[in-house]
Amino acid sequence: MIEKIDARGLSCPQPVILTKKALEDHKEIVVVVDNETARENVRRMAQSQGCRVEIEQKEGDTHLHITREFSCETIETGTDTDPQGPVVVVIGSDTMGRGNEELGGVLIKSFIHTLIETSPQPDTMIFLNTGVKLTITGSDVIEDLQELSDSGVKILVCGTCLNFFEIKDSLCVGIVSNMYDIAETMLRAKRLVQI
Repeated sequence: MIEKIDARGLSCPQPVILTKKALEDHKEIVVVVDNETARENVRRMAQSQGCRVEIEQKEGDTHLHITREFSCETIETGTDTDPQGPVVVVIGSDTMGRGNEELGGVLIKSFIHTLIETSPQPDTMIFLNTGVKLTITGSDVIEDLQELSDSGVKILVCGTCLNFFEIKDSLCVGIVSNMYDIAETMLRAKRLVQI
């Protein structure tokens, strides 16, 4: 029997957590969500765990049919055999440092631009709180972030933060993410740089 998870109306990251728990005990599940962010978060998590995902729209809701192909176990990164490991940069503000806001804006712009030239580049950049404003239309760093993304840097943008500031529709670069993905990425980082 296929396990059905009703995740409609649940806030981030509950749909992802419920899905992950259900996959521990069931080979095949159906997750019902009622918004695009939950759909994408659940889909990405399941696919990252080696699962096949089929999406079906029914009566205004999204049904994600998830099947474990091989194993939905977590893929370990940054293990001791990889001395470099993933580098994760967390940007929690649209300015850098404390004190003068104008100077902080110049510094964050310079920092992000400098990352294009660094080696190694970060594996992932996470944008939280007012930092999400750097990823939207009109931001002074969009071109630099797009260049980083094009070069393989994964850019995660907090969906709760985008919704809080009512700017989700203005997202220009990055993947709308959830706290589950963000926490998991931070915990797996070999090196974590917090701005």
